[in-house]
Amino acid sequence: MNIIIVGCGKVGISLAERLCAEGHDLIMVDISAKKVEEASNRFDIMGIVGNGASFAVQQEAGVEKADLFIAVTQADELNLLCCLMAKKSGCATIARVRNPMYSQEIGFIREQLGISMIINPELTAAREIAKLLKFPSAIKIDTFAKGRVELLRFRLKPEIGFGGKTIMEVMARLKTEVLICAVERDNEIIIPNGSFVLEDSDTLSIVGPLEATAEFFEKIGVRSKKVKNSLIIGGGTVAHYLAKDLLKVGYRVRIIERDAARCEYLTEVVPGADIINGDGSDESLLLEEGLTYADSVVSLTGLDEENIFLSLFAKKHSNAKLIAKVNKIAFNDVVDSLDIDSVIYPKYLTADYIVQYVRARQNSIGSNVETLYQLFDGRAEALEFSIKDASEVTDVPLMNLNLKPNLLICAINRHGRILTPRGQNMICVGDTVIVVTTNRGLNDIRDILKK
Repeated sequence: MNIIIVGCGKVGISLAERLCAEGHDLIMVDISAKKVEEASNRFDIMGIVGNGASFAVQQEAGVEKADLFIAVTQADELNLLCCLMAKKSGCATIARVRNPMYSQEIGFIREQLGISMIINPELTAAREIAKLLKFPSAIKIDTFAKGRVELLRFRLKPEIGFGGKTIMEVMARLKTEVLICAVERDNEIIIPNGSFVLEDSDTLSIVGPLEATAEFFEKIGVRSKKVKNSLIIGGGTVAHYLAKDLLKVGYRVRIIERDAARCEYLTEVVPGADIINGDGSDESLLLEEGLTYADSVVSLTGLDEENIFLSLFAKKHSNAKLIAKVNKIAFNDVVDSLDIDSVIYPKYLTADYIVQYVRARQNSIGSNVETLYQLFDGRAEALEFSIKDASEVTDVPLMNLNLKPNLLICAINRHGRILTPRGQNMICVGDTVIVVTTNRGLNDIRDILKK
């Protein structure tokens, strides 16, 4: 596809990285010549210096031949204007809109302006954090089938007793509808079969219906302490969205923010939260504000390094669920090796949604990519396909399908009923099918088959 991206910031660069890896032709636009040059050199793409809302600049970028136009600058209104202009040329448009002021009007704005999709990285990050607080044992949680199926990632511990056992032995003992769909070991990603032997240092991804995943953790003896309160360090946009969500479900929320004017704003827009004006990196203030007794500590300052160190400090002084937001740091493997429960990357969450949209647009007639998540820093993917038409994949027992290696069919959603796949099960028209694989770039359900 021919794609124009306006904005060479964190989200724009993250998008370019993902879309280039998938073989799309990109043109990037930004008013900063330095940023355009860096992006052009890094991805070997065409870059244009200029205002992305200018008709002349859009014409220079080839908007009339573009399949998709994405505006992800820092300014919401500029993004909307860019998309409004691009829409006149007939291409699909995606705008980044992050201001909470617009959050209640997103549907209206999208419909009235004819924008294909509106993304909000901060709101997406807040919802991801809220999910993790509801299930503290998990490092990461992704959902499919309109929330009926969960994919959870967690670290094995010796006391669980899986080390040295095959997946077949573990599943026979637990008698559960959950599947172990991916294993990370020594920086390698494995899509395992039943004879795969687990080790205590593994990180597992499991998938199953909501009730089954909760039952799985109970059966292995990981009973999550329910989170009832949250200490949020940093009062930015993510904290605003998160606090509102947590207050709705009855959490006690405290936010530490160093800017007095921002504290006044949060007091008005998030009534019910305790807003503390102070330096979140002050150890004595954190202890004074009950860090030791917090059920969860969420570090959302504007500095990645500070968020990481605050989480490590909280680890030392509490038993809280720890979540840190990271925007820029490139050493994901190093960050993931630290003893922090969950690390949230807003730019990657946003890229997932846009790549999902791109895959759905370029699919064959037979199916759509409904949901897409990157796993293990992009080394594996979890996809949900909506089966629109009959094909060589449908109405055939799964055991007779010639599947690609390193690919697992994890669940079938049949009109709201979740099936754990067995050899005799078949994929039917009208189903949605969840697949986990290390193969990249699947656009259609037929891509699961060997050529």
